Amino acid sequence: MFVRLAANVAAGLVVSLAAAQAHAAYPTGPIRLIVPQSAGSGVDSVARILSDRMSQTLGQSVVVENKPGANGVIATAYVAKAKPDGYTLLLSGSSPMTLNPGLYKHLPYDPIKDFTYIAGVAENPFVLVASKASGLKSFAELKKAATEHPGRYTFASAGIGNSTHLATEMVAYKTGIKLMHVPFNGSGPAFSSVIGGQTDLMSSVVGPALPQLQAGAATPLLIIGAGAIPELPGVPSARDEGLDLPTLPTWTAVVGPAGMDPAVVKVIEKAVQDAQQDSRLQAQFKAQYLSIYRIAGPALTESIKNDIKVWTGLIHEFGIKAE
Repeated sequence: MFVRLAANVAAGLVVSLAAAQAHAAYPTGPIRLIVPQSAGSGVDSVARILSDRMSQTLGQSVVVENKPGANGVIATAYVAKAKPDGYTLLLSGSSPMTLNPGLYKHLPYDPIKDFTYIAGVAENPFVLVASKASGLKSFAELKKAATEHPGRYTFASAGIGNSTHLATEMVAYKTGIKLMHVPFNGSGPAFSSVIGGQTDLMSSVVGPALPQLQAGAATPLLIIGAGAIPELPGVPSARDEGLDLPTLPTWTAVVGPAGMDPAVVKVIEKAVQDAQQDSRLQAQFKAQYLSIYRIAGPALTESIKNDIKVWTGLIHEFGIKAE
């Protein structure tokens, strides 16, 4: 019996040692970081900054791959079905995980059961902008003109049910005005339509929009989900305008398929957190008006569960459907 026990213990130690060695070796090849938006979008910008720093920490390339479409469903479903070995990850924005459950009756993934939530990365407030062609110069002008001419003004978004869509719907709903929605396949094309004058309005994350706004290519009307922004002097916040808006989730987070090895998850989590401590990343985030989103593991999962509950109720109240 003693011999058998000793043999079992030895076998267990061998298995544990092999597993430890495998964990210590991760990663041994390139890691794919899937982005559910088009190149030039807010999430894409975060991914490219983050991937550079993570590559240095992990000693392997972290390669950004854009898979836009269907409000992030395509990319998110793709990662949900990927092998949970840590080599295919998702840099998710809030839309695919917290908004889509209220928009789609038949999502090809479960936002909680099908994923491993690893680490938060960044947060970014929204700004409502107007095209120069619209002639709108302030939020007060928009309210007056849209009240007098319901449905005249169009607003672009990155897709039906995307956070850029819901942010504008929320403002219109609380203000009592009617706007016409024009969805695009990604926030980059949507914002370009405003700059080009094909659409009148858009709610964009501040970072990617800021250079165009400072150059006068579009007009900032309202800060959504934040107080005053020094780089946009004189632009009122929703609070300044007396709008009682719920907090719009504007986070990005690194997510993997369900069933990932906890040791591998810890390696990735540490790489994200080390990147967040990097002064160069912090400077790049600051330049794009991004703030560090410090949350990981179970706390991140619980936060997403709460956001799903809140926003599913609001989406039903707004009467928005993606299918």
